[in-house]
Amino acid sequence: MRAEDALTAATTAATEWHQTPRTQQGPRRSVEEIYGADVFGPRVMRERLPKETYKAFMRTIEQGERLDPSVADVIASVMKDWAIERGATHFTHWFQPLTGSTAEKHDAMLIPAGNGEVVTQFSGADLVQGEPDASSFPSGGLRATFEARGYTAWDPTSPAFIVRGPNHGTLCIPTAFVSWTGEALDKKTPLLRSIDAISKQAMRILALFGTDEGVRSVRTSLGTEQEYFLVDRNLYFARPDLVTCDRTLFGAKPPKGQELEDHYFGAIPQRVIAYMAEVEEELYRLGVPVKTRHNEVAPGQYEIAPIFEETNVACDHQMLVMEVLKRVAPRYGLQAILHEKPFAGVNGSGKHNNWSLATDTGVNLLDPRDEAHTNLQFMVFLCAVIRAVDLHADILRASIASAANDHRLGANEAPPAIISIYLGDMLTDLLEQLEKGTPKRTLKGGALDLGARTLPQIPRHSGDRNRTSPFAFTGNKFEFRAVGSSAAVSWPNTVMNTIVAESLDFIATELERAVAGKARKDSLESACKKILKAIVKEHKRVVFNGDGYSESWQIEAEKRGLPNLKDSIAAFRVLGSRQARALFKKYKVLKPAELESRVSIFYEKYTKQIQIESEQMVLMGRQLILPAAVRHQIELAEAVMAREGADIDAAEAREDLRAFCDLVDRFRQKIDALDQLDDASPEGDPVRHAEYLKNKVIPTMDDCRELGDQLETHISADLWPLPTYRELLFIR
Repeated sequence: MRAEDALTAATTAATEWHQTPRTQQGPRRSVEEIYGADVFGPRVMRERLPKETYKAFMRTIEQGERLDPSVADVIASVMKDWAIERGATHFTHWFQPLTGSTAEKHDAMLIPAGNGEVVTQFSGADLVQGEPDASSFPSGGLRATFEARGYTAWDPTSPAFIVRGPNHGTLCIPTAFVSWTGEALDKKTPLLRSIDAISKQAMRILALFGTDEGVRSVRTSLGTEQEYFLVDRNLYFARPDLVTCDRTLFGAKPPKGQELEDHYFGAIPQRVIAYMAEVEEELYRLGVPVKTRHNEVAPGQYEIAPIFEETNVACDHQMLVMEVLKRVAPRYGLQAILHEKPFAGVNGSGKHNNWSLATDTGVNLLDPRDEAHTNLQFMVFLCAVIRAVDLHADILRASIASAANDHRLGANEAPPAIISIYLGDMLTDLLEQLEKGTPKRTLKGGALDLGARTLPQIPRHSGDRNRTSPFAFTGNKFEFRAVGSSAAVSWPNTVMNTIVAESLDFIATELERAVAGKARKDSLESACKKILKAIVKEHKRVVFNGDGYSESWQIEAEKRGLPNLKDSIAAFRVLGSRQARALFKKYKVLKPAELESRVSIFYEKYTKQIQIESEQMVLMGRQLILPAAVRHQIELAEAVMAREGADIDAAEAREDLRAFCDLVDRFRQKIDALDQLDDASPEGDPVRHAEYLKNKVIPTMDDCRELGDQLETHISADLWPLPTYRELLFIR
């Protein structure tokens, strides 16, 4: 589609949407009616399963007991009947391979009976195990092409659900994905292992404090804020870079972007909020507890956020959020873009990862309570996180590394690549007291008097928030703000769980040694203060409450010895270190071969993504921008000839033509250079290939973009072949 046609179609579609009255289709169903309607969760199971089967299943979920095959048969039979009643005809093992997205293979629940009829069939074996081909998914060397066997294994802790289409329903069963040799080929398996690891170590702390009565496990909880862009679908298909790369490779800055700060939390456009409402309804049906929707900072940018859930379920639900955002948008003539930086010069998109720790009885272990200085157990968990982030800041940084996130980290809307912790005034004061001795006070926020009698006094928090911090304490949780918007959150949470498990293990071991054979209460308090004082002294360097965007912080962080891994290539190297291998192996989260495979896949994805963008840039330069530039050049030349033919001074027009021709020539040369670099890319060694792309190809792409964007500002609007930023960001 030509840019002019796309613009006409987009403006027409947007105008019609706003002018056409919406037909009334009866009252909308309430949230209570639709929430979880397509989820085979505990409520449905409690109603439909035999009592003993239900109890056995809940013991598997809550206590980790292995599920008896006979129990699986009963559950499968009930699940099949429930799904068919709700219109499902097929089932699939829904899993998360190392592609970063989800995968599924559908099988019918209808079996020929041999007499011209069919029967429905879905056994316990069908529920528990599947066998997708493992050779065509990324494995990082764990599986060769000829080694095809892989298994999916039912994850009973994440409920099955039905995905609907206009004429179909599919029962989706969340599963792990492993190879024939048992190695994890997915993102879920290591996550589940890390959840077990942190639970085991946290339970040791609770046992020391005597607060483990009735507690069977400690669970991490998660809430992820998903940012995304929406563009008109007609304009989207007129941009080859958006279609192929999910980001614009060219695009001049428009006169108005986000400078006026009028989009953030502004009134949501009519077409967008109608889209949001349908997204929410689909997610409600799938049991995803979405709560927040609003305009984000950049024009055309929005956010959706759920309330907290257990981390494994939250990670599954986050994948569903991304899928539903993409799936619903075309119904409204829109395209959802999840790339971290689809548009230069305006805010990119992240996925704020709100992480906490809680017992299975509902006690938040990162809640400081009103008198935090008396809550020694809270201080243990707080200091464990501080120690973990300081010791393993490089691994935590590597967990969010990608070619896409390199465009965003350190920019004006994202935290820097330096990992630091923001604690706020109250907790920082608490740590300072702890380092000096016994904490005696907890800072209070008080109340704010707003100065008008009609306005209430509102409670004031004990500390401000810091948007420039990559890892911030926000009341009773930590917000890991550096995660990219297109990322699957399973991997950063696997890393977070593992590094905190290691710190809890360290503290528990020290405390157990200190209190062995002594009166528990006094010796525990004394030992805690001694250990926590040492942790604060050694690891307080990672605490920073200031402006993470400032140049002075870059200098200060270097003085403190904090790692500054500025790009993904530097970050990937960390995961290949002896320290990383030992960490994941010790807590049985990843075997060395499993970790090495992931590093290999990260490099491979990085190189493929950059290569695709580079080749697309060459095509756009040659097929779209240069032809438009030549036509504009001809028009300028004809104008010069017309002036000279009329005996009018053409000196300035000739100089404009000369300058424009020079710009076109430089752009052509850079495009040719980029094409040559693509042809010369080294094959074989993925590390060498990635470094070549970073050092040679990306700088040349930046040069091409700069020149291409200059051309956009000079070429006649009727000749420019691409929808502009003004159109992409503001037609709603």
